[in-house]
Amino acid sequence: MEAPEENNEIDATTVPSNEEKTELESKLKLKKKLKMKKKLEKETEKAQKRGVCYLSRIPPHMDHVKLRQLLSQFGDIQRIFLAPQASSARVQIKRARASQNQAYSEGWVEFANKFVAKRVANNLNGEQIGGRKRSSFYYDLWNIKYLSKFKWDDLTEELAFKRATREQKVALELSAAKKERDFYKSQVDQSRASNAIEERLKKKQKVQQDSVQVEKVIRHFPQTKPIAADAKQSKTELSNDFLDTVFGGS
Repeated sequence: MEAPEENNEIDATTVPSNEEKTELESKLKLKKKLKMKKKLEKETEKAQKRGVCYLSRIPPHMDHVKLRQLLSQFGDIQRIFLAPQASSARVQIKRARASQNQAYSEGWVEFANKFVAKRVANNLNGEQIGGRKRSSFYYDLWNIKYLSKFKWDDLTEELAFKRATREQKVALELSAAKKERDFYKSQVDQSRASNAIEERLKKKQKVQQDSVQVEKVIRHFPQTKPIAADAKQSKTELSNDFLDTVFGGS
């Protein structure tokens, strides 16, 4: 009987209670939070050390891959963003050089070290791009500038703001076009309705003229000629004796 009691005591000591479980979970959560904080701190330190260069012009036939190949020899590059050209400018350029490649208007390059980015901008700005002589941008010049106190987050915020303003502008243009279209349609409907009313009135008048033709009736009444003043004198006066005989007078 003593052996099972010892086993029960051993099991009770090895199995953790609910309070111990909650403590372990809280400790694990704290460790994860500390790790995340350390990672964020390291990332912020790295971001503070990074520098961004701005390219005001991107040569034709150049993309982010070729740009990274050209600039990575001067320092470690983290990110590159190239802004595509507007549709109208792209059409003009395609007509001029008959190219089907994507054209870019400007770009940003993030270096791992801001001192390297500043040195690259100072040394390359205004210089010939070079590379292979057969390349289409061999004789182009670098238009690069170091952006002091400018971070990649500022670029993303600026791009988001530009995108929002562009979407708002497009929405306003669409609403204005819709209003103009609705006004034009209402005017067309009104003109059609007025034309239909005029046609109905014309048809009605034509039917009335064809069915009922009113003729003017002129009546002639015989008129007696007026008695002249000389007629009374020309009449023979009857004698009183003749009248007495007719009416039985004594």
